[in-house]
Amino acid sequence: MKELSLHVLDIVQNSISAGASLIEIKICEDIKNDLMIIEIKDNGRGMDEHTLEKVKDPFFTTRTTRKVGLGVPLFEQAAKCCGGQLDIISRIGEGTSIRASFVRSHIDRAPLGSMADTMVLLVATNPELDFIYRHRVDDQEFVLDTREIKKTLQDVPVSNPMVLDWIKTFVEDNLKQINGGA
Repeated sequence: MKELSLHVLDIVQNSISAGASLIEIKICEDIKNDLMIIEIKDNGRGMDEHTLEKVKDPFFTTRTTRKVGLGVPLFEQAAKCCGGQLDIISRIGEGTSIRASFVRSHIDRAPLGSMADTMVLLVATNPELDFIYRHRVDDQEFVLDTREIKKTLQDVPVSNPMVLDWIKTFVEDNLKQINGGA
């Protein structure tokens, strides 16, 4: 995948398939230590030890529609190519956390891509789910929490095109701000 945001989208789809109702996406960019961490955490079914051992194998999948599952192995490869690693913690009935680290300035690190578009797509296609997107660059941080948005909107659906447009602008503006206005 050419952008890390597409890996995020793919991993979140796994969370949705696992029955998660709350999915947290955290991106931390530590410029001083030349580190980028992407973590996706959910409250889905979780995995047993056997599944957890095999989830990084591209020829293992729990899907019945195909015989390969490339999302996690490709995300791990993207991290390893950039001096990082991928770690997974999962417990049955509690959910799963996938954490990928990257050397931020590594020449082979894919660009982050459009997290605004990723979040809009996730909210638009899964309005019944709750998402928390937290992005930190050094000591600057912003949070998008659909639970708060839904509370404010009351009867207006979060999938309303005007709400989705606001979400896109909110994420883009805040990413610009925490990146020093660039």
